[in-house]
Amino acid sequence: MTAFTRRRTLQFGIAAAGASAIPNFAIGQSDTRPSITIAVQKISNSNVLDVLREQSNVGERVFFTSIWEGLISRDWLGNLSPRPGLASEWRRTDEQTVELKLRQGVKFHNGDEMTAEDVVFSFSRERMFANTEAKNRSTIAAFERIPQPRPGKELPAEVPAAARRAWPDLLRVEAVDKYTVRFYNATPDVTLEGRLARYGSDIMSRKGWDDAASYLDWARKPITTGPYKVVEFRPDNSLTLEAHEEYWGGRPPLRRIRFVEVPEVPSRIAGLLSGQYQFACDIPPDQISDIEKNAAFEVQGGTILNHRLTVFDKNHAQLQNPLVRRALTHSIDRQAIVDSLWAGRTKVPAGLQWDYYGDMFHADWTVPEFNPTLARDLLKQAGYKGDPIPYRLLNNYYTNQNATAQILVEMWRSAGINVQINTVENWTQIMARGEARAIRDWSNSAPFSDPVSSIVAQHGPQGQQQQIGEWTNAEMNTLSEFLETSTDRVKRKAAFRRMLEICEREDPAYTVLHQNATFTAKPKALRWKASPAFAMDFRPGNYV
Repeated sequence: MTAFTRRRTLQFGIAAAGASAIPNFAIGQSDTRPSITIAVQKISNSNVLDVLREQSNVGERVFFTSIWEGLISRDWLGNLSPRPGLASEWRRTDEQTVELKLRQGVKFHNGDEMTAEDVVFSFSRERMFANTEAKNRSTIAAFERIPQPRPGKELPAEVPAAARRAWPDLLRVEAVDKYTVRFYNATPDVTLEGRLARYGSDIMSRKGWDDAASYLDWARKPITTGPYKVVEFRPDNSLTLEAHEEYWGGRPPLRRIRFVEVPEVPSRIAGLLSGQYQFACDIPPDQISDIEKNAAFEVQGGTILNHRLTVFDKNHAQLQNPLVRRALTHSIDRQAIVDSLWAGRTKVPAGLQWDYYGDMFHADWTVPEFNPTLARDLLKQAGYKGDPIPYRLLNNYYTNQNATAQILVEMWRSAGINVQINTVENWTQIMARGEARAIRDWSNSAPFSDPVSSIVAQHGPQGQQQQIGEWTNAEMNTLSEFLETSTDRVKRKAAFRRMLEICEREDPAYTVLHQNATFTAKPKALRWKASPAFAMDFRPGNYV
């Protein structure tokens, strides 16, 4: 692969229009940059700011591109394609190895320069992998011996689990010199560059880790390279960020950013209109026209690389027979949900895939057809007698979540399926094993342009659905490994299609409802552009 040496020129601007509505913080008399407050539904599900512990839609919003950065970035204001990040260029040395040149002079939030030592540590066992091993170890020697963590620095189990989902066969990272690193994989992998650009492959300060008294202390105030640094994190309440004045990409345009949790949509909107908040996130489509009746405000956003799913636990007594799960998928009128709850602002996609997969995308694939007659026939074949099937639900964690659930339950009831909603408080309760776990909501993203990034990462053998014991399929797991290690694009595409057949039709692990969309309301006077992602970009050049 030819080295990617293109650099983005970043400029900054100071907001003038609408500044009177923005509160100021006494940071310095000469600093006239504004500070903003953003109302969000949730800041963090895990109550930490670790990208490997907080693998969520809400985490993406506050992490990128404010706090965390990777070696390879993304075109956050364009098509999300790869861009130089903390690495200025990279090249393949073979099918299993990538070498990257680091930017020189990049400063962490503590003032230290980022070097290859920090990159190596960011992908170490101590920070990322704990006692997990690469699946295939036949090619290159093992990682270093597991370091003995200091008391309090033990990794939560979710961290190495997420790390191995992202990097199933990474063996080691080596420092070639102060500003050069090499990543060695156990197997050939056409997606290594994508893995470097994905959520979770972000760089942290080794000294920042070493100086923290405990994992929790570090995870609530990580030392990273982003344009804003953590000042205060109050779990379940607020997150305050302050400009990182030595940011490599230019002077940040804001002095301070404060995210506040405002779970109820009407409260977010009211606070926006009153000037309490400068941005209100997760606006339902049916509220957009009401907000924009006020000529001083606008709503930005649209579809993103994320799909809303309904997920099945095949171990539940009523769902062990795949015919029942198939009946559930054929009972859903997805277009009716898009039309009624999303005002046509999103769409029913071609299953768990996105067209930015390029030549790996199956344009002729479709979600299961809405066919209640077929659903009833499948239930009859399965011998389903109408026993209750629990549906665990969070209270509007996703936009329109409750309304969608109520519509789904009615559609299933019309087909003869007795689904009962059980509202719970958090994701731990959603995922907990037991007889009450059968159906739940979820969403899947595509953090890079290959099906490995979604169907394998979320539903394959290292994926969360299999890790928590909801679903497994031997053929799917074999195909997952093939997709991760093969370099034959024709055979990889055929394998991906077979995986869609298994997961969406034969032995349903999930069913896709619709492509997700996110909408953010703000004053028109604030010149800012929404990303085609959950992430909110306040880097130099995108707030003027």
